[in-house]
Amino acid sequence: MRAIVIENYGGPENLVLEELPNPKSAPGHVVIEVKAFGLNRAEIYFREGLWGDVARVSGIECVGRVKADEEGRFHAGQKVLALMGGMGRTINGSYAELTRVPATNVVTIETALAWEDLAAIPETYATAWACLTRNLKLAADQTLLVRGATSALGQAAVNIAAHIGAHVIATTRKPERVATLTALGASDARVDTPELLPAIREEHPKGIDAVLDIVGNRTILESLKMIRPDGRACLGGFLGGGDPIAGFDPLAHMPSGVHLSFFASAFTFGNADYPLTDIPFQEIVDCVANGTYKAKPARVFAFEDVADAHRLMESNKANGKIVIRL
Repeated sequence: MRAIVIENYGGPENLVLEELPNPKSAPGHVVIEVKAFGLNRAEIYFREGLWGDVARVSGIECVGRVKADEEGRFHAGQKVLALMGGMGRTINGSYAELTRVPATNVVTIETALAWEDLAAIPETYATAWACLTRNLKLAADQTLLVRGATSALGQAAVNIAAHIGAHVIATTRKPERVATLTALGASDARVDTPELLPAIREEHPKGIDAVLDIVGNRTILESLKMIRPDGRACLGGFLGGGDPIAGFDPLAHMPSGVHLSFFASAFTFGNADYPLTDIPFQEIVDCVANGTYKAKPARVFAFEDVADAHRLMESNKANGKIVIRL
């Protein structure tokens, strides 16, 4: 089979096309014929060696058809999506024509969506769903701030939160992307500037209900100051970089009664505490198919052009999910 391998840790030029043996069937696993996969920032860290030694074949998610399942849970030709379960980290991932994934991390789907459209959904929408419904416990009529909202994860969160019935404030650092957020269902789309905190506190003197902060450590302490007592913040990404918060002191930096949590999808989905059955994938896919969720990929690349796709991802200019179509 053809696969894109990490030849050496470093830049996108280290993603090289090779011929590898087909993965063999194994107990507890499903072999999938990969039709398309989305790119994720974790794969930049894999490629650069920042998370230690990882599998030669990257990729933490894919969509495709079942090739083999020796235990009979899935049948050949069945349409599925797969994510996490060590893909790209401890086992070879989705940057290949075939991949072998733990059965706990495979979900059947019925849809007429094109493969590239389906590939924009799995990891991004699963993570957004978990952050909003589990970590933040978001409910209708609550006010949610999404920081980093034009990222793929941010756009998914705006879609889901608006559909739940929340009042969504969505921010971006780029003024030209504000219209994108309004189209996704944000009640209030604005540019993220140093004036955001005083503006939120003036408009909501008691604080807002929840913040999904995808910018990360650089902004989370500020985000906490926008939340009402008993409100919630979820750290869901690191668009602003992963450097630790210098001198972090909960006593000095955390408002009383505000709940802060973190969601790490790369190490979570598929384990006993976070089974994929908790995520309503079929409902999510149906919402994409009927236009309720606007989840079209921002760019689609050919398999041979994964390195170029990584360059675009690193540039932060994609304005949404990047997908590779085999």
